[in-house]
Amino acid sequence: RAIHQEAPSYTDQSTEAEILVTGIKVVDLLAPYAKGGKIGLFGGAGVGKTVLIQELINNVAKAHGGYSVFAGVGERTREGNDLYHEFIESKVNADPHNPDPSVKSKCALVFGQMNEPPGARARVGLTGLTVAEHFR
Repeated sequence: RAIHQEAPSYTDQSTEAEILVTGIKVVDLLAPYAKGGKIGLFGGAGVGKTVLIQELINNVAKAHGGYSVFAGVGERTREGNDLYHEFIESKVNADPHNPDPSVKSKCALVFGQMNEPPGARARVGLTGLTVAEHFR
């Protein structure tokens, strides 16, 4: 599937507004997320964006049995590596070096590191959307 695609028509999109219960009380109360929608977290370094995303992905995988896609545009290599290993430790993703048949991967990780050219980083977002459409 190509990453450059036509947007889905309005008739193909759901018009029902349903809230995704994240299991994070402050998010559910103050800034609830629409089920099937897109969210973005923007903030400075060290404010907890990755920690919040880890918790969201963990809750979606374990409480709802769903799949998540993390598209890290301009991420640091170390943060991407930490996120990858954190998902293996929490059993959100399977460990390729120590296969456990009871663990199925529930999150796809796509990264465009901060040292890559802008065009490569821009394609990470499109790749993440394409992978998410596959899971839909």
